[in-house]
Amino acid sequence: MKISVIIPAHNEAHYLEKCLNSFVAQTLQPNDLIIVDDNSTDSTHETASKFAAIHDWISVIKRISSDEHHPGKKVIDTFNFGLQQVGEYQLIGKFDADIILPSNYFELIVNQFQSDWKLGMCSGLLHIEVNGKWVYENIANKNHIRGPIKLYHKACFDKIGGLRPGVGWDTVDVLLAQFHGFTIRTVPGLKVKHLRSTGHGYTLKKWQSKGEALYKMRYGIVLAKLAALKMAWHAKSPLLYIQTILGYINAVVRRPQRFVTPKEGRFIRKLRWKGIQSKL
Repeated sequence: MKISVIIPAHNEAHYLEKCLNSFVAQTLQPNDLIIVDDNSTDSTHETASKFAAIHDWISVIKRISSDEHHPGKKVIDTFNFGLQQVGEYQLIGKFDADIILPSNYFELIVNQFQSDWKLGMCSGLLHIEVNGKWVYENIANKNHIRGPIKLYHKACFDKIGGLRPGVGWDTVDVLLAQFHGFTIRTVPGLKVKHLRSTGHGYTLKKWQSKGEALYKMRYGIVLAKLAALKMAWHAKSPLLYIQTILGYINAVVRRPQRFVTPKEGRFIRKLRWKGIQSKL
């Protein structure tokens, strides 16, 4: 299966070399790895270029974009910029620059796709370093495919219409994959090191954007409150619950374009309630 991976990167020089070394060390390397340097002011481009000069399956391209920060949207716009450079593929990946993959990552992931023709998305599990030990980054269920290590089958990627440019893109893709009849899977034995914990750069504006994302996914106010409560619980901050709900209410007033259709929204709400009931 031909694998193409895109890494959107902005000022990732501190982590990028370790990340790319883990790609080079794979027992099954991707056919294409494209690093998209988005307005970096550090040595991100130079680091990526060093690897591209040695490995013909690695390339680096530069994207000139606005310096304005748009949570979620900017990273997907950068990914889509790289996607324009991709040829034929069976598996397409969106990976972050601050991860270290186990050496058999792609070999085992490909085995998963080859053994299940309905599998639309698959990944390992992210781990962070705590007191010298690598532990599961417990901000999501272990069956959720996290944003830094997304790998899609082309049929699934095309069916969901690619990635939504905004906060919540890495949740709505999983939900839409299931709406279209694809299965999703995480492989517990594949432990990916996440060198920078999630939420390190979160601002109140970004948490409000998460509330807006819940609106765009047509959660409804009750599910939105439960989702906000869960996020605030993981972050250990009641203020974040308030900010998320404020973001949802602001979206109700402003009515931004939704991520999903009414039919898809009904499926999402049903799926979410089913998940809640299974835990009671």
